[in-house]
Amino acid sequence: MSRLVVVGAGITGLAAAFAWRRRRPDDEIVVLEAGDRVGGKLHRVELAGHWYDTGPEAMLARVPEAVRLVEDLGLADRLVAPATTQASVVLPDGRHRLPAGTVLGVPASADGLDGILSAGGVARVAAEAELPPLEFDGDVAVGTLLRERLGDEVVDRLVEPLLGGVYAGRADELSLVATMPALAAHLPAAGSVLRAAEAARDAGTRSRGDADGPVFATVADGIGSLPEALVAAARADVRLRTPAHGLRRTATGFELSVGTAAAPEVLTADAVLVTAPAPKAARLLGDVAPGAVEPLQGIPYASMAVVAMAFPGQHVDAGSGLLVPPVTGRLVKGVTVSSAKWPHLAGQSLLVRSSVGRFRDESELQRSDDDLAAAVVADVAELLGLEHPEPVATRVVRWGGGLPQYLVGHQDRVDAVRAAVSAVPGLAIAGAAFRGVGVPACIRDAHHAVDALL
Repeated sequence: MSRLVVVGAGITGLAAAFAWRRRRPDDEIVVLEAGDRVGGKLHRVELAGHWYDTGPEAMLARVPEAVRLVEDLGLADRLVAPATTQASVVLPDGRHRLPAGTVLGVPASADGLDGILSAGGVARVAAEAELPPLEFDGDVAVGTLLRERLGDEVVDRLVEPLLGGVYAGRADELSLVATMPALAAHLPAAGSVLRAAEAARDAGTRSRGDADGPVFATVADGIGSLPEALVAAARADVRLRTPAHGLRRTATGFELSVGTAAAPEVLTADAVLVTAPAPKAARLLGDVAPGAVEPLQGIPYASMAVVAMAFPGQHVDAGSGLLVPPVTGRLVKGVTVSSAKWPHLAGQSLLVRSSVGRFRDESELQRSDDDLAAAVVADVAELLGLEHPEPVATRVVRWGGGLPQYLVGHQDRVDAVRAAVSAVPGLAIAGAAFRGVGVPACIRDAHHAVDALL
């Protein structure tokens, strides 16, 4: 028997524990979690008689890892496809449907952009392919490249609200290579953003092979139900309120200092997988993989809050929801109309969630829960045009330091971390800080880490 110690009980750590158990059924698996529950950013609350996600509420169905994990847990019958995914973007002059066929808001042509962009903005996009060929080598901020090639309106009205929703970040700081890898991969040969977006879109369609299937899926009991299912299936020894604050190499494996700093305990391990957020991982790896510390410290995090709301049942014409870019000056970044988007949440109440907080702009999060909820409810009621704007229930869930920022040069930082950690036999690192913040990306990273360790 050997012992695997996983640091962090988020989706990455728990998916790794489950994958390890399936391949090494007799090993001991210990999962250390500094907090008082498992799941990390996967979280659900009870709202108007439903389990309701306040962390990720959807996962890409055409990226196989998450759906396959649900199936492996015996929960395939709990998968739910959305009733609608038609969203709109809110601009100062009104609401506009998001155009189809973009790559995270980057258009492949000027078709369908009338109204969202001004006539001049549409013309700017249409003319991009005639500009001198784009030379792309290395990394650049998404906003820097797109403003130069397509104009400010594409960034401010299309790309910014989508990146803000995924990363709580800013297009003018986020890495093109890290946040739009498919687009970046096609840029050198395409020489044009439009042609690269078209190639990335078409390649994605070909690779999926099921273009008629749902793009997204969720779980009927909430994606937040997966952590407990993973704990049970992995048969792991999960230790809550047990931080790891020291790690050193020994002749036979590793020793971790765990528990309270005043009364630490020593835990031995044959293999260690670190899935803690980058700042905590940097502190833990200082002795065993010092080369990983500086690049890990170069990955900042944004804080945000999700406000879940249940209103009296009423009709709203907003599809699956609204994206709200900073140019509107509004508090909220977006609105998801969950009871319209997900069939299992339809019922007597209008269920809505909204998020607040962007990187370097988190002052609104200093409000009390009651004040923040009241302000978000007012914003949402106005955006949706609610006839009955008084909610019957609200829940505020805060994600302090919740979303890693993939700033320019992120890929180089990740490569440096991986190189330093992989040089230590029996040690691996994984998580949302590296190659994707979505649930499928975290599961994939977990599986890669298990492969490396085994």
